[in-house]
Amino acid sequence: MSQTPPQSEPRDRWDSRTAFVMAAIGSAVGLGNVWRFPGKVYEGGGGAFFIPYIVALITAGIPLMILEYGIGQLFQGSAPKALGRLNRNYEWVGWFSLCVGGVISFFYAVVMAWALIFLVDSVWCAFSGAVPWGDAPAVYFKERVLAASRAPGERWDLHWPLVACLAAIWVAVFLIIYKGVRRVGRVVLVTVPLPVILLGILAIRGLGLDGAIAGVEYYLNPDFSKLGDPDVWISAYGQVFFSLSLGFGILIAYASYNKRRGDVTNNAFITSLANCATSFLAGFVVFSVLGFLAFKEGCPVEDVAVDTGGGGLAFITYPTAIAKLGEYGAFWPPLVAILFFLMLLSLGIDSLFSIVEGVVAGLHDRFRFLTRGRVTAIMCGGGFLAGLLFATRAGGDWIDQFNAWADYGLVFVGLMECLVVGYFFRTARLEHYINQVSEIHLGGWWKLCIRLIVPLTLVVILAAALLEKIEKQPASKPPPAQAASAESAPGAVKAARAEEAPAGRKEDDETKAWLEFAGYVSVAAFFGLFVISFLLGRRWGLLCIVGLGVVSYCLFSIWLTRPASLAGALVLMILFGGLGVCVAIAVRGKDVEHHERTHGWPEREKRLHLAPDDDTDDE
Repeated sequence: MSQTPPQSEPRDRWDSRTAFVMAAIGSAVGLGNVWRFPGKVYEGGGGAFFIPYIVALITAGIPLMILEYGIGQLFQGSAPKALGRLNRNYEWVGWFSLCVGGVISFFYAVVMAWALIFLVDSVWCAFSGAVPWGDAPAVYFKERVLAASRAPGERWDLHWPLVACLAAIWVAVFLIIYKGVRRVGRVVLVTVPLPVILLGILAIRGLGLDGAIAGVEYYLNPDFSKLGDPDVWISAYGQVFFSLSLGFGILIAYASYNKRRGDVTNNAFITSLANCATSFLAGFVVFSVLGFLAFKEGCPVEDVAVDTGGGGLAFITYPTAIAKLGEYGAFWPPLVAILFFLMLLSLGIDSLFSIVEGVVAGLHDRFRFLTRGRVTAIMCGGGFLAGLLFATRAGGDWIDQFNAWADYGLVFVGLMECLVVGYFFRTARLEHYINQVSEIHLGGWWKLCIRLIVPLTLVVILAAALLEKIEKQPASKPPPAQAASAESAPGAVKAARAEEAPAGRKEDDETKAWLEFAGYVSVAAFFGLFVISFLLGRRWGLLCIVGLGVVSYCLFSIWLTRPASLAGALVLMILFGGLGVCVAIAVRGKDVEHHERTHGWPEREKRLHLAPDDDTDDE
């Protein structure tokens, strides 16, 4: 008598389509919409930047979001499970996306803890009619928020106010997601509209400031000469890719909680356009304030000292403007400060718990013996402990180094998704499914984007970033991560460091050694994510090739310089690793007969490869 197979636990579901769309928008709209997008516009020719930005949205952002929604909803699984069902050999890509997202969540939560310190201090000082940073937000950020120090005896010390805020952030994430997406769906009905409302209030207040119109004019007035600069186009594609939460595995996991008959394409259009509309609104908030600062300083908007590289807009520039609002009434500085940092927190929390949800979904799909609550507790507890590294007094250095490599991982995941779907899976099957369930039907443009435009664009972005790293390395050739950190660091960290020493002063040997150590650790951690992904994806051959490369590099580095050692290790990985894989395939007998014995032949393959009289064994 045959036994009935055990019934699998039913997959969690969204309460409604609205809940899913709101959660996806909340994931896409994050802190980068407030400081990264306005910074790109500031550098990219004002209103002219919107041309490559919209082109990038149509040719890369929306097609890739449709892809992630489609495979998540069709295969009903997290990123590793869905990609594994799509092609068993590429399950590890899903794990790699979750590993990168997990590492990002560790320091993203710390950035949110910075905003929480600003918010708590602003509330505390509200009744005095002042802001806690006074006229020196950079000093406040460095000494109060970061407590930054590179001294050997202090760099490992924890900054306890930051640790307390970090714990509060992770507790909030746990409470939101541990019971599943039904609770998430209820939370996002509040946390997604709230920052948009606060942005609207701040935009109205900003437009009433002296000089605000000049800032908005700079924001919208196009400088078409910038369109001839390839860097502007690369920047636009990069902004679209990163701001839509592509490559994290989040959207695949969220879509897997839909029923298979749910819409795909229209949901992707709604999510993408809502995200970009929020960025556009944030531009009015930021540029009205830049116009106000230009008015106060008596200079053109383009001459205002703005750190466009990252969080300096949020933690230095905007607080500088807030402190100057006292002339409009004593209540304005604390009120705007509270609204602004509450807005940052509400933006950030949606993105953070969505990243964590993607990781939890992947682990829960793989380790079914663990309840969802336990997996969530493990992830949140581990995230808090890992985040302590970034809450030390040298935490800014660690964020610099890890942030420098995180974007590469996301670009790599997006590239692999396009290649797997475009060339190792019947793309027509996925397109047919999406058209069956969607309100907006796909045409040939989608396959063209997935197979050609998006992969080429991501390769160009990746190559341009790597070349920029190489060009910016000093003659002494420190580790690549060290050379990249100055450009890719959150702007607030760089701005705060500007207060430490006069411009042009060289760091002493001890500080250089410390940064070199941090660079090595971040690089090792980044490549360690590949090892973890190969292990979870059970790609033993790839794991052996990576091991061969690491051992070769270590041996070469005993006698050779770092570039020569790296080149030798890569060649060994490609040649000897490839040879080993081919020999292993031959030993395992992966030929036609083995495939037939193991998997059977599809009828279409039988007709193609077997003569009529060869079919007798199947009868």
